[in-house]
Amino acid sequence: MPTELTYESTLRELATDQGVLRYHEAGEGPPLLMLHGSGPGVTGWRNFRGNLARFAEHFRCLVLEFPGFGVSDPTDEHPMMAAGGAIVRFLDGLNLGQVDVIGNSMGGIIGAQAALRHPDRVRRLVTIGGIGQSIFSPSPGEGIKLLMEFTDDPTREGLIRWLRSMVYDPRLVTEEMIEERWRQATDPDTLASARRMYGSKAMAARAKAMARSDEPPYWTMLHKLKAKTLITWGRDDRVSPVDMVLVPMRTIPDVQVNIFPNCGHWVMIEQKSAWESAVLAFLTRKDDA
Repeated sequence: MPTELTYESTLRELATDQGVLRYHEAGEGPPLLMLHGSGPGVTGWRNFRGNLARFAEHFRCLVLEFPGFGVSDPTDEHPMMAAGGAIVRFLDGLNLGQVDVIGNSMGGIIGAQAALRHPDRVRRLVTIGGIGQSIFSPSPGEGIKLLMEFTDDPTREGLIRWLRSMVYDPRLVTEEMIEERWRQATDPDTLASARRMYGSKAMAARAKAMARSDEPPYWTMLHKLKAKTLITWGRDDRVSPVDMVLVPMRTIPDVQVNIFPNCGHWVMIEQKSAWESAVLAFLTRKDDA
């Protein structure tokens, strides 16, 4: 394995019947699928590049780029609807039966849904914020409202406001981060896809559809989750407030929760070392006899 894992050295492509899926691969060992979140300029690489080297010491890490975020081939579907199918095509294309999954925010929701639909394919699941349902805090949260504002009217100032809502320590929002996020977020195809997810009209339509739907929300089905689960959360998360953890904490049969202080939505970045240690301990722990 190279001493430094770069974007270019880890980037791979997988051709599927619904377009090319791009991903980053590093390390050897049991397969670990890493699923990114949503938001302006997001990619799997940007979510997990800082964690990849440590996990690659133990796992074959596979950072999947979901369709609709400007890296894998685009999709006409709502990106969250397309993500589940992309996971199945990805695992089948690489001939992977069972994997461990780390999912950040939206990626945690998608990972939980995949584990519910395909219980034989997810051994252990780690989520970072996002999963569950608000109990005491307003919904949508502050960060989601700022995300909607940026998606409707993409300005650099709006992007900065949203980025600062993601972290406890605003010093983490550097000019370099702002610039790379701005370039990706304002790409026409990526912006169009984001508007299908987080534009105010799309969010209102989604709320109406959910109110009419007979399909239960995914979080009401978490009692059926077979995978051993670790939920990680930033205590100071302004995107997905920490009270969202209460439903999954109570309903997932085999679950543990780790809440990190002085930490916003990006736990894997803002509490990098502590988060990595907790997740590695969970993923490498021997199953009880």
